[in-house]
Amino acid sequence: MENTSGNKKQKFKFYQLGLVGLLALLAVGFFDNPMKAKTKSEAKNVTIAENEAITFKFWTWFTADETKDDAYYRQEFKKYKENGFHAVLINTGTDADLLKKVAPFATEVGLEVHAWMFTVNRPGDKIAEKHPEWYAVSRDGKSCYDQPPYVGYYKWLCPTREESRDHILSLVSGLAAVDGVASVHLDYIRYSDIFLPIGLLPKYNLEQNTELPRFDFCYCDVCLAAFEEEHHKNPKDFEHPEIDIEWKNFRLNKVKSIVDEAYEIAHENGKLLTSAVFPYPEMADHMVRQRWDKWNVDVVLPMIYHGFYNEELDWIGYATKQGVADLKGRQTELHTGLYLPDFDDKTLEKAILIAKKNGAKGVSVFDGPALKDNQLQVIKKLSKKFNP
Repeated sequence: MENTSGNKKQKFKFYQLGLVGLLALLAVGFFDNPMKAKTKSEAKNVTIAENEAITFKFWTWFTADETKDDAYYRQEFKKYKENGFHAVLINTGTDADLLKKVAPFATEVGLEVHAWMFTVNRPGDKIAEKHPEWYAVSRDGKSCYDQPPYVGYYKWLCPTREESRDHILSLVSGLAAVDGVASVHLDYIRYSDIFLPIGLLPKYNLEQNTELPRFDFCYCDVCLAAFEEEHHKNPKDFEHPEIDIEWKNFRLNKVKSIVDEAYEIAHENGKLLTSAVFPYPEMADHMVRQRWDKWNVDVVLPMIYHGFYNEELDWIGYATKQGVADLKGRQTELHTGLYLPDFDDKTLEKAILIAKKNGAKGVSVFDGPALKDNQLQVIKKLSKKFNP
């Protein structure tokens, strides 16, 4: 789940090894698979049949640290299970070997394991760093390779370029092949923020009343050539590229194509595809060129972080309801994502009830190690209530 807060160092320690985290740090080729392709229902049967009785699921995000011993993981995952959680999203920096080591500690206590990965934003990616041409380029010509927007770890790859796409999908394949994993969980599956959440703007001394060239991606040669071949015009020639619908849809579809291919990879491996996304599709479209209601994805966990947007608790219900409505007629489930620093125990309980009332199939909280005892008690109580 994209996050950013003042104590980021603790949460994204693994980035010192190769990765790092953000939406809130701000604030605050395919591998050949010999397995027969499975249908969506078959994938579910493979991965989460033991939890079919769950009517309202509780998830949490968790970052693995290879310096921690086995006892740490056993204790942490036992804490989640004993307090009503059903699933843990584990970030290993796309290290499949670390995931193989850590995942059994969660599954042995009865937790689903979801392989959480940074997708288009790839800070600390040693393979990508050898290829500067893979990185997204802003409208004013700045590459995320050496001039990332907002913060140093916004290392966005171009979602159009074949080589960068294949690299991303190879990482999906590696995680999907790990035994015991229920899904591959895509995070940062979008472009860099065109608009930051309004609550974060003062931290960067920014005004964003229109699409600014510095934050508008991707204008690399491959993107421009591919668009011009299809539409016979070049975005660099537009006086107002922000109002050209074909140019926007071109980029929305480049993200969708990565998701849809990741979906096929996950299902070929008997896994689901899940994703952390922005609060609801129209908002995600506007802020980060992410139209997740059109994706092939099994579960979305929209990050409905009301504090980032200077909103009240009831906005959690609004955003949840909007996302559920936008998914109508699709198989995709919506589970509301909540940001723990914005809650005490009373407001956390209220937020969960609001999300459920407005159609969420569960909630995920960011992040597990930050859970306080009173918040754990809220989860435990409501998990028993909703899943008798």
